[in-house]
Amino acid sequence: MGTGFVRVAYVLASVLFILSLGGLSHQESARRGNLFGIAGIVIAVGATIAGVNIGIGGISTIVLALVIGSIAGLFLANKVEMTQMPQLVALLHSFVGLAAVLVGFSGHLEPLIATSGAEHSIKMVEIFLGIFIGAITFTGSLIACGKLEGLVSSSALTLPGRHAMNLVALGLVVALGAWFLETGSLSALIIMTCVASVLGIHLILAIGGADMPVVVSMLNSYSGWAAASIGFMLGNDLLIVTGALVGSSGAILSYIMCRAMNRSFMSVILGGFGQTSGGSGVAVVDTDMTVQESSIEEVCEELASAQSVIIVPGYGMAVAQAQSAVGEITKLLRDRGIMVRFGIHPVAGRLPGHMNVLLAEAKVPYDIVLEMDELNDDFPTTDVVLVIGANDTVNPSAMDDPNSPIAGMPVLEVWKAAQVVILKRGMASGYAGVDNPLFFKDNSRMLFGDAKDSVDKLLGGLRAV
Repeated sequence: MGTGFVRVAYVLASVLFILSLGGLSHQESARRGNLFGIAGIVIAVGATIAGVNIGIGGISTIVLALVIGSIAGLFLANKVEMTQMPQLVALLHSFVGLAAVLVGFSGHLEPLIATSGAEHSIKMVEIFLGIFIGAITFTGSLIACGKLEGLVSSSALTLPGRHAMNLVALGLVVALGAWFLETGSLSALIIMTCVASVLGIHLILAIGGADMPVVVSMLNSYSGWAAASIGFMLGNDLLIVTGALVGSSGAILSYIMCRAMNRSFMSVILGGFGQTSGGSGVAVVDTDMTVQESSIEEVCEELASAQSVIIVPGYGMAVAQAQSAVGEITKLLRDRGIMVRFGIHPVAGRLPGHMNVLLAEAKVPYDIVLEMDELNDDFPTTDVVLVIGANDTVNPSAMDDPNSPIAGMPVLEVWKAAQVVILKRGMASGYAGVDNPLFFKDNSRMLFGDAKDSVDKLLGGLRAV
């Protein structure tokens, strides 16, 4: 295939990627956005294979790799639960980072294009930055995945002098960069890769579990910039455009999430550097306080007699896969003239849009699924709030306790409703490791048990009322 046809294909793929991002910005068009993205990547891969002059053997190797990767991807996609999606996203980001590192070393050891003068200097900078960003993305993403999976403690690792350590590491990277640009030393690249890898680990370890969704989004941005650097290195316009799209959209999403969670964007990016919001201690709940338990029958009566109901889903609903029964309860109550709405926290389920996807799967109408800011003012006039598996996102200590690790994080103010019913397996703390005073409030009732089992029983009870 001629160069002209490849460039036209790349332009078409770029347009499809932009349309994909536009489609993913709205729930109603998300499926179409995914299809645009799939079409774009098929065109991009096909054009790339057709445009390289590596012989039948080389093309066969690429096709074989694509087949193996596709089979592995399909297998993992079907195996991974929706609740594990944040971990999967973080893990995929690590692959991009590793690819940037490997391509960077390959481009340095066996350059595809001979360069000289200023062009050579620019290419050396691209190699160095690509490997640096890629190494941070690789190790940081692995740590983020470990925190989300529970393999690594969700608590922030606050080593003495950690900011000074980060600054020393960055200074060393700059010195290694100067060495590399001057001599092209492979040793400088290897040492820098090791330093960047340790820096990526330390930066993410220093961020608490409550902020991990922001971190995943931030790493998405890093992986995009790493891909863009690979594109510059290889002279691939499509890779540059795609990487820039991913990098910029990830950065914007991270900024939006930081604002929604009252976190400093720069603080999160720099591993908590200069962070002042949020305490470092552990919120303590009076152990002498007791919870008030409720029964299926009591909750059914409260829901049936209510005029306004707000349902707040969380990670527990996703784990139990209770969304279908929740959707049926919603339809039943609405058919009886009861106003039902859903309150969604920006990071409910540990990933932006997680709850929205599950509720869409349960055929809950989009117009009653509202963001936290749209609904918080309505809790005082709400008869019953049904909290299903949410914890940190409805924790009043975020507003009341300056020593709490989640202090300053906006939450759904469910405790202002007339009655709050909390569906939960037990009294365990949430992902942030913070006790929840909501459980002990006078207007709160606990309905213990598996969320799916409890919701199924509520559905059966409401049908009988």
